[in-house]
Amino acid sequence: MYAIVETAGQQVTVKPGDRIVVNRMDREVGSEILLDRVLLLGGDTPVVGAPTVAGASVTARVVSHDRGPKVVGLRYLHRHRYRVHRGFRADTTTLEILSIAR
Repeated sequence: MYAIVETAGQQVTVKPGDRIVVNRMDREVGSEILLDRVLLLGGDTPVVGAPTVAGASVTARVVSHDRGPKVVGLRYLHRHRYRVHRGFRADTTTLEILSIAR
């Protein structure tokens, strides 16, 4: 069984035992959270939500808070000696999927 959930503006396909990386959540490491915006439940008979599946939820545990890879932005104007170099690292949370409930 798998599910497509929406969390922090992202849609992610999950199944029990998976680890996913999402935008930073204000939860403590080791705490369990309930993801109730389930858009689709897959398996033998898929259930598609309109927009969400009623009564479905995904239970996950917060594993860690990290920072994502560095994204570099460079702006350059070739005749004006203009160069701007910026870097950005997103704050992320790693979740371990425990169970999917209908």
